[in-house]
Amino acid sequence: MKTYQIHFIRHGIIEGNIKGQYIGSTDSPLSAFGAEKIKALVSSSDYPNANAFFTSPMRRCRETLSLIYPSANQIVIDGLRECCFGEFEGYTAKELEGNKDFAEWISGGGVDAPPGGESAAQFSKRIFEAFELIVNGLIKTGTTSSVIVTHAGVIMSILANYGLPKAPMTDWIMENGCGYSCRIHPQLWTSGKVMEVYDVIPNARAADTDEEQQRLLDAGRQAAHKASSSDLSSFGEGEQEEE
Repeated sequence: MKTYQIHFIRHGIIEGNIKGQYIGSTDSPLSAFGAEKIKALVSSSDYPNANAFFTSPMRRCRETLSLIYPSANQIVIDGLRECCFGEFEGYTAKELEGNKDFAEWISGGGVDAPPGGESAAQFSKRIFEAFELIVNGLIKTGTTSSVIVTHAGVIMSILANYGLPKAPMTDWIMENGCGYSCRIHPQLWTSGKVMEVYDVIPNARAADTDEEQQRLLDAGRQAAHKASSSDLSSFGEGEQEEE
């Protein structure tokens, strides 16, 4: 059966990343260092080939995609934007010390919406709808390989929600310019909206996959195989690997 590969890549470094600022809706370009780091990764590593290229509308994502795939026809998906931090946008946690609203937001785990910003539920709903539209479009058109360049929070949320193995967001942390390759099996997607996470991006030519990453990838293959040969209705959170 035909499968569909989706390669998630986190954008390169921006000045706000270096300063530790909350940067979501601010349309920052790559820093000079960030652009050079992406170029170095392209020179020293192998990024996957693809037939379709999707990106967040933010400059940092579009510039990253251009550096890795200079001839790509970019398909901008507005729903792949990073979370909006409202009044906290552009500030560091240290700068917000003493801010009552910030203290309440942090104490609640960042679940509620910051003043003028986006709640975790609103963010998840937006990016999940965008991702499902992409997947359904790939299947409908028979496009078997694609790249999505977006933000760390977007990728981590999508993998935590749809990825096999089932793992929390914190297990899917990645460096700038890096990410994960996933495989959509149409039967599994139709039955349970899950996908296999099978590799890391980029593939370094002279380095091994991190041991913890390899553990996750192996678990993903096992979980996908198990799900494809059983009733997905009984495959869910209870099937998570024991820590």
